[in-house]
Amino acid sequence: MTTPLGVVLVGAGMIAKVHARVIVAHPALKLLGIADHASASAVALADFVETELESERPTLYVGVAGALADPAVDVVVVTTPSGSHVAIAEQAVLAGKHVVIEKPVDVHLSRARRIAELADDARRQGKLVTVISQNRFAPAIVAVKNAIDSGRFGRVTSATATVAWWRGQDYYDSGDWRGTWEFDGGGALMNQGVHTVDLLLHLLGTPVDVFGYSGRLAHERIEVEDVAAAVIRFANGALATLLATTNAFPENATRLQVHGSTGSAFLQDGRLEFFHAEDAHVEGEPRGFGRLGNQAALEVPEHDLPGAPPQDDLFPGHLRQYEDIIDAILTGREPGVTVAQATDALALVHAVYVSQTTGQPVRFADVLRGAYDELTLETGPDHAVPGTAH
Repeated sequence: MTTPLGVVLVGAGMIAKVHARVIVAHPALKLLGIADHASASAVALADFVETELESERPTLYVGVAGALADPAVDVVVVTTPSGSHVAIAEQAVLAGKHVVIEKPVDVHLSRARRIAELADDARRQGKLVTVISQNRFAPAIVAVKNAIDSGRFGRVTSATATVAWWRGQDYYDSGDWRGTWEFDGGGALMNQGVHTVDLLLHLLGTPVDVFGYSGRLAHERIEVEDVAAAVIRFANGALATLLATTNAFPENATRLQVHGSTGSAFLQDGRLEFFHAEDAHVEGEPRGFGRLGNQAALEVPEHDLPGAPPQDDLFPGHLRQYEDIIDAILTGREPGVTVAQATDALALVHAVYVSQTTGQPVRFADVLRGAYDELTLETGPDHAVPGTAH
């Protein structure tokens, strides 16, 4: 390829700045423009690109239609509030553009299923539609996924996923769409936890049953949860626990542990804290835990191990996924993250919400196919449960 792919950002919020940095940094991409209903945000992002990134100032399109009508635009990147993702992506697909959607794919499963269908049609026309799930491309996740797929962990039996973050009240007060079912689609699990939910699916496969609770315990003026917990049973028999909260003061960690009959791995904030597979051993020593108890340093580079200098965790992850996206566009192959996979992650989040609302375990397949699309989702109690001690 000699001519860079022309890219337009739809949305000019915080995450759009990360995309802009990646696009400007990559020689195969050229940031042509920004479309955002808030003109001040678009101007600020254009200023950032021109001054701080020292790149050509992007065009400010008047609405999405202007960007879609520009033949120089090859790729549309959707970084608007979650509840508007599919509406914009659908316009871009129908305009014949490649489409990249920031997570989650949307907040409504019916819309996610619609864009999944359009993505299949687009692929047959040589166009790509994908969703950002940058953590799948992290070296630590790649190492664990390869270990599972190659059988090094034996039978995977269980996993634990914890997203223990802190968001002050000012975070939810910063935009009238935050903390709403309509535009946020959920709280700590949907927004802060969806990447870890995606990783559970990536590593363990298809869920079968989900039982969950949620609550609104430490924040005001929001409709959605600031804490959610669930137990998930997968098709391979593995069991997983999932916790997501924005109540963990001060800011805590994201942890993911996977356990198998011949190996296990622990990850913290995307770094490989512990890795052990029975097949790795020192010559002359018996197999087992032994001297190579923690084999993490054998699996990933030093900067992906605990104790390495802090990294900008969004830029490198998004850059890795953009490398995959560019290659998929140029070769015509399926991207590393499909819309169907992103829809599965959304369905698992919804399954937790459905379980909380109904008070019963739910079948993942029922949620995915739309059996609960008309259910009004509810957040758990924002006070002590009746009959319990305060």
